[in-house]
Amino acid sequence: MALPLMQAISAGIGAVNAAGTVSSWLRGGTSATEGAAAATTSAGNGQLSAADQSDRFLKLLVAQMRNQDPLNPLDNAQVTTQMAQISTVTGIEKLDGSISGLRQSLLAAQSLQSAAVIGRQVLASGATLNLTASGASGALELTSAADRVQLTISTSAGAVLRRVELGALPGGVSTFQWDGMTDTGGRAPAGSYTFKVTAAEGNRAVAATPLSAGRVNGVSLNNGAVQLNLDGGSELDVADVRRIL
Repeated sequence: MALPLMQAISAGIGAVNAAGTVSSWLRGGTSATEGAAAATTSAGNGQLSAADQSDRFLKLLVAQMRNQDPLNPLDNAQVTTQMAQISTVTGIEKLDGSISGLRQSLLAAQSLQSAAVIGRQVLASGATLNLTASGASGALELTSAADRVQLTISTSAGAVLRRVELGALPGGVSTFQWDGMTDTGGRAPAGSYTFKVTAAEGNRAVAATPLSAGRVNGVSLNNGAVQLNLDGGSELDVADVRRIL
């Protein structure tokens, strides 16, 4: 007789007390109750639609009521609670679909808007300088004004190439140019370098954030986010842009 199986199903359903738990249970899992559900329905192992979940739930509920223990019948309140939970899950599924569609529309609109920055320089958090024949551009952001700001440019291996005194700078974002010359009087080859900024106002250190600059060549969608394609092949999330020059 299927009574022990239905009792297991009843115990599992009674333990489900939240819409998220019901949704997870209906999608298929690893618990004993989920195994019993798979044995009593013909649903596949793939993702179920909201309609399929409701149909699966109702089949289980009908089977449970048909095989309930006459001496310990299913409580009406329990049935009502279970039906309310599956209705909530169905509503959440539909809402999730609507939000997903809205998100795709917003991404498409953001991509079109971001196309307006193609050909322009943007600043983002980072400490990289891309040196070309015409030099390299970078920027920094100070939390407050400083009377001494020093720029240290190094190779990717950490060897210092150039130290530049930028003098006094106001708080906020300031840009700078590096012509590629080193402290020894030579010229660094084209490529990628790193830089560090130190700043002070009197005897007080001022926090400084290095900002990388890059020219936007294009816009793309990657993993659900709008990204800017920069010179040199690097990519930057639109949300990380600090300033457009």
